[in-house]
Amino acid sequence: MYELVTGPLAWLSFGIFFFGLFYRLVWYIRGLNWQMDRVSYTQNMVYGIKGALRSILFWLVPFGTRSWRYYPGFTILVFIFHICLLATPVFLMGHNVLLLERWGFSLPTLPEGIADFMTTCVIVSAVFIICRRIALPEVRILTKPYDLFVLAIAVAPFITGFFAFHQVGSYDFWIIAHVLCGEIMLVAIPFTKLSHFLLFFLSRAQMGMDYGIKRGGMKNKGMAW
Repeated sequence: MYELVTGPLAWLSFGIFFFGLFYRLVWYIRGLNWQMDRVSYTQNMVYGIKGALRSILFWLVPFGTRSWRYYPGFTILVFIFHICLLATPVFLMGHNVLLLERWGFSLPTLPEGIADFMTTCVIVSAVFIICRRIALPEVRILTKPYDLFVLAIAVAPFITGFFAFHQVGSYDFWIIAHVLCGEIMLVAIPFTKLSHFLLFFLSRAQMGMDYGIKRGGMKNKGMAW
């Protein structure tokens, strides 16, 4: 079973992940209104690129925008969650050993203690995010079971990996569950809200170009829309 999930199923899930994201990229660009969104972009490309980069950069920096500064506690929680969610699987020692064995390359690795701490941060942050969605009326009214389901898909690889690393119960069970959960997340990314992994940069660039050119960006410093 382990050979199956780390072999053919892994190739399949990575294939769906990369081709799915490519499809979302092409579909997003083709979905733009070319008469409305591109009228002045070619004539004012410098301002558009400046606005796009400004929008992306300021939203990637904690407290870089007014929205991030409005809820400082939630902002810290979101950044901890996303940084650990992305960095832990990429630089985890076990994952890179598997990459080296199966595909002949590896990346720099995190010490096991730091990776374990970051895994815990993901799980704890997810719990707080769920509690916030339940506790705050303005967030609860917008929360659907789908949102919690997507969050569960994102966190499941970390929970199963945590149990496998600490050998809670059967190691064989948890390591296979961990790999399967990771593959489910890869497959789900292009088809769910997890696609903001890519669409965040596209939407922020589009909005930044729009405001950088057509909404006063050429006349003043503007804002990090």
